[in-house]
Formats: sequence, C-alpha cells, structure tokens
Amino acid sequence: MNQYRENEIRIRDAQDWDQPGIERLLLDAYGQYEQVMPADRWAEYRDSILESVYREGPEARIVAEKDGEIVGSLLLFLTSEAAYGRPELDIQAPIIRLLAASPKVRGQGVATRLIQATVERAKRYGAERIYLHSSDLMASAIRLYEYLGFERTPEKEMLNGTTLVKCYSLPLLQKTAEPRTAE
Repeated sequence: MNQYRENEIRIRDAQDWDQPGIERLLLDAYGQYEQVMPADRWAEYRDSILESVYREGPEARIVAEKDGEIVGSLLLFLTSEAAYGRPELDIQAPIIRLLAASPKVRGQGVATRLIQATVERAKRYGAERIYLHSSDLMASAIRLYEYLGFERTPEKEMLNGTTLVKCYSLPLLQKTAEPRTAE
C-alpha cells in the first residue's frame, strides 16, 4: 500500500502543478521579514523569492506535504554560480536555498526533514559538503542549522548590499584515518 497516514509529513520532489502552493508558502513563511526590512529591500527580496518559484536552474525543488498541502520547500543547486550567479564564491557542491516552513507547522520538524532529505540526496551525488547561506535576520533558522551540525564557513560568505550573508556548511563524508606504514 503506497498511502501515507493523515497528518504525516511527506517529502517529495515538487511538480509544476505545485508552483502556486510553493508561492503561497514562501510568501507566508518569509512574510515575517516585511516588518523588519526597509520597504524597498523587502519588495526586492519578495520579488526574488517569487521569481525563484518559476525560474529554471535548481537541480531540485523539494517540498514537504501534509494532508495534501505544501507546508515546506527548498531549492537545491549544485554550484554558487547556479544558486546566486556568483562563481567567485567557488562552491562546487550542493547548496540549499530558500528553505521555508509554513508558520502553521513550525516546531513540527518540517525544516529538519527537508534538510535531512536534501543531505541524503547530496550524499548520493558524492558531495563532500552541503552549503547554505543566511543572515542574522534569520536567527531561528541559524540556530536550527547549528543544531543540525552546520558549521560557519566564512570564506564562502558574501555581502548583499550592506547585509553580511553568512555561509554554513555540513561535512557529509566521514574521513577515515590513513593507516600507518611500517618504517
């Protein structure tokens, strides 16, 4: 039986018909920043978020669904050039962008499940690390990333206007000690 239980969170790849639901989710999830950002900066950010729903370029669009409603989403890119148009960051590894969880389900593990599914996918790609960027404005998200083991990666940070966009990364491959050779 391929059914899932009511109230269960289901993680899956987004389909084209999911776009309106993703758009609603992103506006709902990121709308909290409208009150703390300057109006022109918010309008630019909102437009960028909405454009991301329809723009080509991500390796994957992943959603969390509960009772037929999209309650979480993220984009996965494979390079900093694809993710941000910034080849100078020199990230040639998976990058999570625009992680969102509906305010209705915050605290229920939706963001964590999305990240875990994306980490598993990145491991299948053979990636050694997975990256994401955030700013101090998103303090609760940063706490989650650090709780999940992401480490600050300052050499991959950038400025967006006057805002420092901090980079975090998670090592994916366990390094094993090299065996010693007899001398």
